[in-house]
Amino acid sequence: MKLNSSVAAVVTGGASGLGAATSRALAAHGVKVAIFDFNEEKGEAVAKEIGGVFCKVDVTSDEQVDAAFAKARAAHGQERILVNCAGTGNAVKTAGRDKATGEATHFPLDAFNRIIQINLVGTFRCIAKSAKGMLSLAPLEDGERGAVVNTASVAAEDGQMGQAAYSASKGGVVGMTLPIARDLMNEGIRVNTILPGIFNTPLLQGAPENVKAALSASVPFPKRLGLPEEYAQLALTMITNGYFNGEDVRLDGAIRMAPR
Repeated sequence: MKLNSSVAAVVTGGASGLGAATSRALAAHGVKVAIFDFNEEKGEAVAKEIGGVFCKVDVTSDEQVDAAFAKARAAHGQERILVNCAGTGNAVKTAGRDKATGEATHFPLDAFNRIIQINLVGTFRCIAKSAKGMLSLAPLEDGERGAVVNTASVAAEDGQMGQAAYSASKGGVVGMTLPIARDLMNEGIRVNTILPGIFNTPLLQGAPENVKAALSASVPFPKRLGLPEEYAQLALTMITNGYFNGEDVRLDGAIRMAPR
């Protein structure tokens, strides 16, 4: 797929981090970008910077996602590109003991479900609704109607202590990539997923420098945190390379993390 002003895109989680970098990269090629995010202040700022449109949305809400797609399409037309970067995490052991009282506790199930709803169900919700819209598009010269890029994590394959919910949600994104690509193959819509390693996103920007240094040292090469722009570069490759389909690709500097 060629990137130019005739193409519209939606980037969920586009107000910061990986999503913001991808929004900027797409806009630099002339693509009309709609940013879906819960953070109105940051989302509006990025949209203004790139000449896009901001849609405030909680990806766990059918109504809000429908309204956001309607707003984006009214501004730019039907999107050919969807990049799913909206997501969050938590860190709770499956079961353990309260450090102060010694009382046995377990992972709060509502907290587990919240991560699944945002990272996994929210991603699928946006894919399904975007793909339905893409069916209305005329195919391009190579028969392609659209491209979807999802965000999982190396935790999908290499989760750490406390990451049961996060790893389950991201493992689900990996697990559904190929079936969705096969569901949509006859409609000319490609689906791929990126598994980022340790990236310098807002989740880490407030961490102490010694923590960042230790994380950087754990990466085989290059020994640093990943840059959001590097994620964006791979996302654009997945979009523009027409033979890239049904793939789950690690972007992690070859990190394989020991349990901690």
